[in-house]
Parts: sequence; structure tokens; C-alpha cells
Amino acid sequence: MTKRRVIKFGGTSVADFTKLRNIADYLKNRTEKDEQLVVVVSAMGKTTDELLKNVQLLTASPNEQDLALLLTTGEQQTISYLSIILKELNVPTQAMTGFQAGIRTKGHHLKSKILNIDEQKFEKAFETCDVVVVAGFQGMNELGEITTLGRGGSDTTAVAIASALNVSCEIYTDVAGVYGTDPRLYPAKRLDYVSYEEMMEMSALGAGVLETRSVEIAKNYNIPIYLGQTLSDEKGTWIMAQEEILEKKAVTGVALDKDMDYVTVSYPMNDAALLKKLFEMLEQEEVNIDMISQIVNMDGLQISFTMKDTDASQINKIFTVLNEEYPSMNFNIQENYVKVSVIGSGMRDMSGVASKVFMTLLNNNIPFYQVTTSEISISYVVDQKNGTQAVEKLCSVFEL
Repeated sequence: MTKRRVIKFGGTSVADFTKLRNIADYLKNRTEKDEQLVVVVSAMGKTTDELLKNVQLLTASPNEQDLALLLTTGEQQTISYLSIILKELNVPTQAMTGFQAGIRTKGHHLKSKILNIDEQKFEKAFETCDVVVVAGFQGMNELGEITTLGRGGSDTTAVAIASALNVSCEIYTDVAGVYGTDPRLYPAKRLDYVSYEEMMEMSALGAGVLETRSVEIAKNYNIPIYLGQTLSDEKGTWIMAQEEILEKKAVTGVALDKDMDYVTVSYPMNDAALLKKLFEMLEQEEVNIDMISQIVNMDGLQISFTMKDTDASQINKIFTVLNEEYPSMNFNIQENYVKVSVIGSGMRDMSGVASKVFMTLLNNNIPFYQVTTSEISISYVVDQKNGTQAVEKLCSVFEL
């Protein structure tokens, strides 16, 4: 019986033609083992970054619809090249853009969410093909406009297609699975298994291994994800339901998020209308914020929060509008902080984790400015200069 899989290759895996040819050989071998494959690819290497640099030479505030149209050309190059190579190897192949693959989206042109996928597009393609190569990161909205799925969007594309076809998803990149922390920061062990919940927390808190939405989709549809190193025999990591994992550790990983800004807003009065408008505009501009704290005293109102630095243009736009209505409002966006997070599903049942983290930071003279917790994570805002040290000390204490 023919087996189907969804396989995704990241930008570093398809960075040049030599790598594309090696991947094509690998895919040919798998089809010869009676597999039908949906292969989702990112743009080659730094193509997306180069496109963004080109735009900056033209304008500091490009139209988002035009920008989405441009950025999706990177993935379209990759699917074309890979399809050409596969056909040279006599592998029946069809290349598809997000639109051709029936990926319908809604929302912001540059941060769209997938509404649905027409799985019949794939059923039709598999009647004559062994490999369907799909451009990650993109789709089409209800107006027929090309949209992108935002950072890590190719992961989301791959898992969403796997969910639509009800098959497992393999994601290949330049690292051999999920580690207790970034191996460039600390020599942590590779994990054989990670729960969906832990992976979602690690991704959301800056681990940078998988995009959070992709893991959320996998959890919702119970789609196992295998994360491994491209064309390597080294064992990778399975991401699956918590109940399928026998051994539960108090702490699974430590994440460092360098891609964040720390925002403080102050106003000389406690004005609920200002807060209401601020949060309405944050929702409208699709700016995700976390680690929120608020102080109300004789000096007025102060609210602080963290956000992704990629939303800097949207937050500046919001404050420009607000300052016109509230000229006494002050805001400050600081880039000299990072977020350090400790993650583990075992925290639900094991006591003492929070106190151990606090004592580790205090004993190593690492000040922290804001703390937030969930059922399976604890996060701290610390000075940028202390980020790596905090990760090293916490990994050591929890034996990662």
C-alpha cells in the first residue's frame, strides 16, 4: 500500500543547487519505496532577507499587499528548481504555489492564518505524480490576493497540509532535533520526545526551532511531527501528545528570546479610555504582546509589556496615532533586554521549580525585571548582557 508523508525543508537545507540535487536524490529514493510525498520548501538561503533589503532601498513603509506578493517569489523559485531537478531524475512531480495548493487564508497580508486547505488538489495530483512540491509560507485570501503566513510560515504550511491529509509530518533543518536549549549557548542533550504543549511553549518563548502555530495545528489534529537534520542518519526528535510520553521531567528546556522589545507606556492620569484604545489598536494591527504589568499611583498610569521586535513598525504606528489624541502620553521601546524561560510539563506535578530558578538567578547576580508564569513555564526579562549566562546556569542546575 502506498504511504503518504509531508516533508518540509527549511531555507538552509535548500540554500544552493547542490543541496537541492541531494534532496532530489533523497526524494527519488523514497518514492522507490512506494511513498507519495508532499514536499514543502522555504526560499533558498537568505533570499527573503535579500528581498526585504531591496525594498528598504525603495521605501521605509511598503504597501503590505505588494510586499507579500514580492516575498512569496522566493518560495516559488525553490519549487520550480526542485521540480525541474526531480523531473530530470524521472520522478513524476507537480509544483504548486500556495494558491494552486488550495491554501485559503484570512487576516493581515503579512501574517495571515490558514482557513482551510482543499485536499482534493493533492488527491488529483497524486493520480499522476509521486511528489507534489508546495511553496511554503503563502496562501490566498478571500479577495484572491496572495498573502504570507509570517515568520516560520513554511512550518505552518507543512503541518496544515499533513492535518488536511491526516498523515505525519517530517521537518528537516540544520539541527538534529530539539535540544534542552540552543546548542550554541550550552551543550544540552537532544530530546527523543517532546510534548506538543512543551514545544509550543518553547517556540513561543524564543526557542526558534518550530513556529508556534505549526505545533498548535499538530496538537489540534494529533499529527506527529518528526524534527531532524537534513539528509542525516542521526536520530531526531518526535513531537507528540503528552500521554504518549512515558518519562516526564520537571524541566525539559530553557529558551532565550533575543528577538523582543520591552515597551513602557506612561500617562499622568489613570485613563481607562487610553488603555482600551491601546489594546484595540494592538488587536487591529495583530501585535502579539505578553508579560504585561500595570502600575497605577499618584503619578498616573504606567503599563509595560514585551513583544516581538518584528512588530516594531506596527507599534510605532500605534503610538503615533495615540499621541495625537493623548499628547501627554510617553512611550519607550527598549531593545537591550531578553527573555529567559524555563519550560517543562513536569512543573504541574513537581514543586520547587520556581524557587530553584529564583535562587539560581539571585546566586549568580542576574537581576530580572518582570516575571510571568504558565502551567508549564516561567519567564523572566533580564538584561541582554546576562541572557547567555542565565541560560547556562539554569541548564546546569536542571541537568539539561
